[in-house]
Amino acid sequence: MAAALPQPRIVPTAEDAVLIEFSQQIDPALTPLIAAWSDSLREALGHLVTDLVPSYGSITVYYDPDRSDFLNIIRSLKSISNILPELSDQPTGRIIELPVWYHPAVGPDLAALAEARQLSTQQVAKIHSDTCYQVYALGFSPGFGFMGQVDPAIATPRLERPRVRIPAGSVGIANRQTAVYPAVSPGGWQLIGRCPVRLFDEQSLALLSVGDRVRFRAVGHDEFLELGGDDTPFEGAGEQP
Repeated sequence: MAAALPQPRIVPTAEDAVLIEFSQQIDPALTPLIAAWSDSLREALGHLVTDLVPSYGSITVYYDPDRSDFLNIIRSLKSISNILPELSDQPTGRIIELPVWYHPAVGPDLAALAEARQLSTQQVAKIHSDTCYQVYALGFSPGFGFMGQVDPAIATPRLERPRVRIPAGSVGIANRQTAVYPAVSPGGWQLIGRCPVRLFDEQSLALLSVGDRVRFRAVGHDEFLELGGDDTPFEGAGEQP
């Protein structure tokens, strides 16, 4: 049976941007709708759109103000719901497997998280990799996918003070979200391992899309290296600069 299509709230946020808001809450049921809207927006507005930023319950549409005005964009947005495909109740998006080497050398918060929850590091890795995560949003840096939801048994808050330099491929947890850092960057997520797969490059762009589902697969050190992983130990493990 097709899912009901809620009508969004459309709010101008800048002279070249409009927010299409379906909900202010995280709701997995909205992800297929947001993905469908994103596809329809690209098709309907085409060259007028300079960027689309889908999130948990909304999409921000950036458009070229020299080629269109706010009223024209609003009219186009209001017509989108009439051309959306029928949505299924079944999960959408691809299933993507990402290998992870769960180890304190590359996951400096893994041991502390395990100790705090009275688990072994192997149990933390198993709990993390047993869940199939939905990609709710892309942002922070190119290819960075916000995924959820993490099992409450290992959910943990962000660090009080973000680290200055997180290596590419680092796998982190922030509350009930998880993600892989696509590139070297600052960050405050608690790190539990490292993934050898590139999540973004200039040719193929982002590996993940909103609506995809991700399964993490625990791998040993040897397989991690065979897959191209960098096992350089995390500098300043345990420190929060």
